[in-house]
Order: sequence, then structure tokens, then C-alpha cells
Amino acid sequence: MSHKPIPILMYHSIASMPKGTIMRSLHVPPKLFKLQMWVLHIIGYQGLSMSELEPYLTGRKKGRVVGITFDDGFKNNLTNALPILKKFGFSATCYIISQKIGGINEWDLNKGIDENPLMNENEIKEWINSGMEIGSHSQNHVRLAECDIDLATTEIEQSRVDLESQFDCSVRHFCYPYGSYNDEIVTLAKNAGYITATTVNRGRAESNTDTFSLPRVPITHRTFVHLFLIKILSKYEDRKVRKQT
Repeated sequence: MSHKPIPILMYHSIASMPKGTIMRSLHVPPKLFKLQMWVLHIIGYQGLSMSELEPYLTGRKKGRVVGITFDDGFKNNLTNALPILKKFGFSATCYIISQKIGGINEWDLNKGIDENPLMNENEIKEWINSGMEIGSHSQNHVRLAECDIDLATTEIEQSRVDLESQFDCSVRHFCYPYGSYNDEIVTLAKNAGYITATTVNRGRAESNTDTFSLPRVPITHRTFVHLFLIKILSKYEDRKVRKQT
């Protein structure tokens, strides 16, 4: 892996939400997202999907790069984020929940979070055909570390089978729902044939980071330009990791 820390940006929904919205931080306004991508472009960084980022993570390539990831597969990733990504020549990975395609964020509703539609099959195909990538976010968005091992195995392995069969593409990257994982879950992800797995642990990927427990840089509705640059270029997020451990 490269000695230069690599930020992997973590997004969810790309939409403008009114004040008072529960978990508003998960929604990044399109104008702010566009500004963030412009900033990356201006400072000479390339935004990459996990497949394109992987050679940098393992040290086979070096350069000014960031990973761009979206959790859950919201429809607004296609309508609001895709045109911006294409404008700057960036690629990104969207982690899809294989049994919720075309549905809504059911796992959020008991928290009072508003319904947010997920991409359907044709929209995911459009995402892929536009040069973007999909990864797996399990079959049903469950807390894997709290599951029976057989269920966890199915959620991890079958989600890849589901997606590869439905979209006729290779699915080699996984994201742990809720960031719920442990050593056993990591082993399951490796055995399922993935080559990376991302967490919700904060930080940039370092030279000694296990590619199956990759940290990410959370981007929220209040990650304005100055903070965005600090998160990418400084040890700001890396210090957050040390505070958590």
C-alpha cells in the first residue's frame, strides 16, 4: 500500500433537505457535492471507484486520488450525483442492498427517518453503463456482527451472487451495513471473493490498513470546503480514529 494516506469518501444521499429533518447529516445537497468534486479537481485529485482505487491501496500505483463511495443505492445518487461525477471525469462505487432494489430505506423508518427511494434495476444499469461501479451492502442491510453465522454468511455471499447475476458484472467490493463487523465477518467477506471491504471507522487508509477493514471519511451536509480540504489533506480524520480506539 502507498505510504501516502488515501481518503475514501463516504456519502449516502445527495439531496437538499429542510431544517429539522431527522439525520439531515446523511443528505449532502447537490450544490455542495458539486463544489466538493470541483475542489478535488482543482487541487489535482482524481475521484475513483473502489476497483480503480484498489491498485493505489495496495501500492501498485501512486497518485493524488480519493475513493468515492455511496452507501445504500439511493435514487438520488443517480439523478443528482452521477451528472456531477461525469462532469469531472470521476468514478464511484455505490454499495447496493441486493434484496431492496427498487424499494425504500426500510431499516431507517423506525428511527423516524423519512422514506428515501432506492434505485431500481434499470437505474442501477444506467449507473453501471455510465462508467460507475456497484459493490455489495449485504442482502437486507442487517447488523452482520449480531447475526447468526449462517445468516451472516448468506447475507455476504448471496448478495454478491444476486448482483452479479442481475447486472452481469463483477462485484468485488463490500461495505458492512451499520459498520457492524468483527474478525469472523471479515473472514466471511474474504471467503466470499471480495477484495476490499469498507467500514464506518473514521480515517484515511494508511500503508498498514487491512483492505477488509478500510476506514472512510464521512461527508455530511455541513462538510463545507474548508472542512472538506482539512479532512482530505490533513490528519484530522486520522486523529478521530485514535480517539475511538
